[in-house]
This record gives sequence, structure tokens and C-alpha cells, in this order.
Amino acid sequence: MPIYHKAGRIPPKRHSVFRNTAGSLFYEELVGSEGFSGLSSLLYHLRRPTSVLHVRQRMELTWAADADSTLRLRHFRTRELHGASPVVNRTPLLFNADVAVSFVRPERADEFFYRNAQGDELVFVSEGSGVLESQMGELPFRKGDYVVIPRGILHRYRFDPGSVDFLIIESAGPVRTPLRYRNDHGQLLEVSPFCERDIRRPEDLTVYEEQDEFPVVIKSRNQLTEIILDHHPFDVVGWDGYYYPWALNIEDFEPRVGRFHLPPPVHQTFEGEGYVICSFCPRPYDFDPAAIPAPYNHSNVMSDEVIYYANAEFMSRKGIEYGSITFHPCGMPHGPQPGRMEDSIGKESTNELAVMLDTFRPLRVSRQALEIEDKKYYLSWKEGSAE
Repeated sequence: MPIYHKAGRIPPKRHSVFRNTAGSLFYEELVGSEGFSGLSSLLYHLRRPTSVLHVRQRMELTWAADADSTLRLRHFRTRELHGASPVVNRTPLLFNADVAVSFVRPERADEFFYRNAQGDELVFVSEGSGVLESQMGELPFRKGDYVVIPRGILHRYRFDPGSVDFLIIESAGPVRTPLRYRNDHGQLLEVSPFCERDIRRPEDLTVYEEQDEFPVVIKSRNQLTEIILDHHPFDVVGWDGYYYPWALNIEDFEPRVGRFHLPPPVHQTFEGEGYVICSFCPRPYDFDPAAIPAPYNHSNVMSDEVIYYANAEFMSRKGIEYGSITFHPCGMPHGPQPGRMEDSIGKESTNELAVMLDTFRPLRVSRQALEIEDKKYYLSWKEGSAE
């Protein structure tokens, strides 16, 4: 989110002499996107960020696709997934050249620090709370948060007691607020379903002066590389700019309601190269007495549709549960399952909560996703079906 932000101590002018009390220079680091043309932030370190002791490849990352490419409507149950690390043990689910979807229910926080140099990350916190630590400060997160971590931001999670569920959407390009919500200066318009007051940015910049061996895991070129720094990487005394992690809670998205059913674009929350992300939130239903609140049947002729269900209620769907992911590929008509259209008539509101990803290029299903697939889901539109 392009809002100027700063923390800690910075000099009056960029790239000027800036010394500590002992007379030594602080070390600048420009962290940014698109070379020197995109958003960036300027950081001031106690020690050189380039001071590396060791380098080793930690692991290859293989996203192998399901060999069966038969077109069908599909359903995956993420509640069956578990993993130790929020970074290393993510389960790949769906992917193409623009975006990749994975899921993790970590058992503990990582001791190492992490930098994704391959893409931006949009992490939906389906369960749990904690703090995203970064060189820019601390960003508390809670259930329902979208946490946006731009490419190259060094960070680490700290969890509160209790379970944590992360849906991770990794983007080859920047994760942005929709262009139609912004004016020429980047300010969110009055018609936007959220505003700058809803955006949370890093605070509480703590400066770590420790010297020891500190592991940093970097994702790039479809592998994880581990480097060992000779000092704590969160040694930043100050920074300013437009490039940093930020959070928006799904409860702060203000849904739009119409006299008759409104299409999914009114729920759009983010956009990227080749995809959009929408939030389906609790809201009143359409207010005309003759309205049918459930969505009409539609054919995805230019996009694939993915929905993650953040609770077990959804107006047009049955047979799903909290943590379900449905995948409706391009070319397959879909809509309300039997009885859902009729049941919605006359209802005043919905408590559904879901995240939708629409991609404009076909998605592949990972082999790992097959282990949690409800293989009879495509039959649930048959009259008399139990699910």
C-alpha cells in the first residue's frame, strides 16, 4: 500500500553522512521493487547487511502438477494438513506462472529469518494471532488479517498460544489495491470498501546489536538457500519509504449491497498481474422482495475461480467446511447447488466469510493437493445429492 511511512532515526537528507555516537557511519540499504523505478524504502543498519559467513542450499522446491488434467469442479479440505514450519512446510495446492496458492498449519515459529526473493506474499490468517517481525518493526496480526509482505522483505513470525492457519497466495508481481479504488495520487477513494485508516503498518522498531551466527533462508529460483550472517539482521536504527509489510483485516472490508444480486467484482480487495482477490463478508442480502440472493449460474470462460472458506457458511454452497478450498476451472459452468437458490429467497443476511482468487490464466493442481481432495464434489450439483 503506497503510504509514506518511517520509523526510528534517519538523517535529514538521503545518502548523506549519518554517524552513531562513536563516530562510525550507519550503513544504508535501499530495499525496493522494479529496479530503481518502483516503490522502495531506505534502511540504516548498524552493520553491513552484506556480511555473510556461510552459504548453502537448503532444499529444492518442487511444484509438481496432477498428471490428470481432466476438467472438473474440485474441492480440497485443508483441515487435514499439518506442518512444523510456517515457511518450509507449506503444502502447494494450485499454481500458474502468475500466482501460487499454498497452506500451512505450523506447529511452531521458525528460529531462522526468511526472505522471499521470488514473489510478493499475501498471507490470509484464517486462525491464530502473533507478530510479523521485520527490519521495519513489528506488525501484529490476528485472525482474519490479510498480511501483505512485498518481495525481498526480511521477516520472521512470532505466534501467540493456540493454533495458526495460513493461506498463502504468492504473486510473481506486486500485490496491489485495485486501481479503480485509487485516485491519481494513490489515495483510496470514497467509493473504496476500505480506507487508509484500516491499513496497519509496522511499529515498535527494536534495534538488535547482537553479533553471532544468524541464519537467513532466502527463496529464489525455486529453491531455499540459507546464508549465515555474523550479526542480528534486525539492526536497523531507522528507515523511511513506501516499501514495507502491511495488514488489512477482512472485517474492515465494507461489503456492498444492492436491490438485486451484485456480481463478485464488488467484493474485490486486491489485484495483481493475472489475478484478482475478493472478500465475501457478513452482510445484508439484496433488499428487493423479489430478489434471489444466491448467485446465478455462470461460466468461467476467461478465468479460474478459487474460494477459501473461512467459516462453514456460504450462501450457494453445500458440502463444504471451514478450511475448504473449491476450484472451478475455466470452461465449467457453476452456481448454486440444488436447493440453495430456493433457500436464499426471503433471507435477510449472510454470515459467510471467504476469500476468492480469480486467475486469468489456467491453474494447475499440485500432486500434494490430491491427498486432501473430495473426489465426489463435482457430483454435488446432481438433484438429490447429499453433499
